[in-house]
Amino acid sequence: MKARDLMTRDPQFVTREDTLQRAASIMRDSDIGAIPVVSDSGSKRLVGIVTDRDIALRHVAEGHNSADCTVDEAMSAGRVATAREEDDVSRVMELMREHKVRRIPIVGDDEQVIGMIAQADLALEARDEKEVERTVEKISEPGR
Repeated sequence: MKARDLMTRDPQFVTREDTLQRAASIMRDSDIGAIPVVSDSGSKRLVGIVTDRDIALRHVAEGHNSADCTVDEAMSAGRVATAREEDDVSRVMELMREHKVRRIPIVGDDEQVIGMIAQADLALEARDEKEVERTVEKISEPGR
């Protein structure tokens, strides 16, 4: 099975300049826990990811209360783990285990976001139950 078989195509996205309130509203309305952050809506080139946990820990827990706080203030940037649509699902699970992440953006040749795979997608659709179990277990291990 390939990543393209599991991924959610054309996922919601935000830019660094969008507010955290907008990102949180998209998460609520779409029932998702992470949103890719792109350079701009035209290119959709991945520059990071913002999760519900990022918002809780880097924004709310730090006492920020401004509705004007931007995604840039809470997002995870730099080397975000990504996969390609032709990658085997086993490779996606390997990346999730290695980086201890529950979601992986799927990118095209120009690093544009074309999809997302979440831990829930694996649990519902992946065929190798033992590998899915091992992946969920590894992702869920507490940080050191």
